[in-house]
Amino acid sequence: MRAVLCERYGDLDGLGLRELPDPVPGEGQVCIEVRAAALNFTDCLLVRDRYQVSAGLPFVPGSEIAGVVREVGPGVAEWQPGDTVFGMAFVGGFADRIVMPARSLKRVPDGVDFGEAAAFFVAFSTAYGALVHAGEVKSGDRVVVLGAAGGVGLAAVQIARHLGATVIAAASSAAKLEVCLEEGARHGIDYAREPLKERIKELSGGGADVVIDPVGGDFSEASFRAMAVGGRFVVVGFASGSIGSIPLNLPLLKGAQVRAFDIAKVAAYDSGGLRDMEAVLLAKLAAGELRPRISARYPLQRAGEALRAMEERRAIGKIVVEP
Repeated sequence: MRAVLCERYGDLDGLGLRELPDPVPGEGQVCIEVRAAALNFTDCLLVRDRYQVSAGLPFVPGSEIAGVVREVGPGVAEWQPGDTVFGMAFVGGFADRIVMPARSLKRVPDGVDFGEAAAFFVAFSTAYGALVHAGEVKSGDRVVVLGAAGGVGLAAVQIARHLGATVIAAASSAAKLEVCLEEGARHGIDYAREPLKERIKELSGGGADVVIDPVGGDFSEASFRAMAVGGRFVVVGFASGSIGSIPLNLPLLKGAQVRAFDIAKVAAYDSGGLRDMEAVLLAKLAAGELRPRISARYPLQRAGEALRAMEERRAIGKIVVEP
């Protein structure tokens, strides 16, 4: 099979297409013919060896896949060859085939293509958890989404709209904000050109109830300073490459809270909560209420180029690689 192999850390351009042996499923595993693999910022960090956990060399990047079951291993009764499935892995997605635990897979709903299925769960579960569990968003709340044109950002815009919130999208260009407005944001802030704190206060009528921050950097403090009394600031990630810093007197002065949401922690420590979240989101995906926005689709041999587009924040929504 063909696979994109990372043989040295730090070089997106050095990712090469290699021929590797076909994987064979073991006990409780399934071999999947990959039809689409969605990119996440974690993939870039793993190739750069800047993630919290290293992937040992050599490795095949790619953590979200959708495809067709090719072969099932011993002890697998719930899946058969020909079933269409999607799921998450730590690595291995940028390849013609991947072996995954049968229990980690979900069936692709009717009317959902492979790219949409691959691009759905990480972004939407992160956004849902940040808004519902950490942010406790309710109808009428004024919700600011930073990095709103990214995968998690656009998912948060869609979900916050469904929750009845007034969504203020913050992104780095007018083109990105146009997409955010199409996805349900009420207002937009171009933080490459406009003062973030002042505009949040102006558009929210005095202060945000919830801020969802997958970006970090200088935007964290600026948006926290624009929060209303009793607000919830939810840390999701640091796509800017810089960890945000908030002076600890601000929560006291604002009467606001700093919270966080990490889907990996939920998967590790609250499997029941994760299953409940999956059920809600899969129902909305199947009903067409939530759908990832895919801005680009790359062939397997251009996976390095796709990762660079994500790292340089040129993507709107999600990017997928299609073997």
